[in-house]
Amino acid sequence: MAQLIKLQDYISRYEMDLYRYPTQFVRLKKQQWEKMKDHWENGDTHEEALSAMEEKETVKDRLFSFFKRRGDQEEIEDLTMYAESDDEEEFAIDAERVEASTEDELKQVFLENIMDFQLKWASSTISQRSYVDNSYYYDERLKYLLQRFPDNILVLYHPILKIKKAPVEFETILITPTAVWCLTFLEFEEGTAYIGGKEHFWLKKWGREEEKVLNPLITLQRMETIIDQILRFAGVDLPIHKGVICRNGYIDYPQAPHHVHLLDKRKHEGWFESLRSISSPIKGVQLKAAQAILDYGHTTSFKRIGMDEDRFVGEEP
Repeated sequence: MAQLIKLQDYISRYEMDLYRYPTQFVRLKKQQWEKMKDHWENGDTHEEALSAMEEKETVKDRLFSFFKRRGDQEEIEDLTMYAESDDEEEFAIDAERVEASTEDELKQVFLENIMDFQLKWASSTISQRSYVDNSYYYDERLKYLLQRFPDNILVLYHPILKIKKAPVEFETILITPTAVWCLTFLEFEEGTAYIGGKEHFWLKKWGREEEKVLNPLITLQRMETIIDQILRFAGVDLPIHKGVICRNGYIDYPQAPHHVHLLDKRKHEGWFESLRSISSPIKGVQLKAAQAILDYGHTTSFKRIGMDEDRFVGEEP
């Protein structure tokens, strides 16, 4: 599953520690799948309990080491409790409640559960939370991005960045080990055709109906320009690609700019498989690019109940 590092203007755990959470996600996801599959096959819970105890000790040791260096040992126990709750327990799937007849069904149940946890990570930290629009839990495009792409791809979905003190909403940004993709979706009914051009509007045709739609390349050009400036300023050398995704229709634009990928029903699958086939682990330059973009992120959040704001630093109130 791809990793959701920024959603709208919600506070994200990746914003707090981008160099820790990607590997944490991969580890917890693998751990939960093995537990879930093991329980589904033989109902054995002994290994689950043992592994959970080991994980809690690992988290506690990491936090102790961190705060010991800072000289804040008195805060270790409370912060350990919250970190365990948010990172470990929120990722814990109740295997006994899972119903599946086949392994494929089990995998789908697993993906749905993990997506819920991803939304939690993309909208909360130890001390802060953001209000999440309930529609994101059923957003088909978000599911497509998170459930079908691999762990080494980082996703920013409708992120709001603060550019020159003004909030600007983007569409979709994928950061892979080898490139940054600025994407927009152009999807309607099955078989819809879009006639592209340089004008401000494109023509959408389905059946006998016709309608004008905003040229998606305008949005993509703005996204690419801003992201390019951010990466250049941060000294990040990654190519930026632009793509229009139209999985259930067709795009007819013979003179399309060569640097724009029109990923319609004919070309989407090849592009999709090319990204899925990237076997490289998450790279340092990829994290540097993600951090550079997140640094411009606009965040709206509120303090979680029971949190003492004087004890937590580095998070926007």
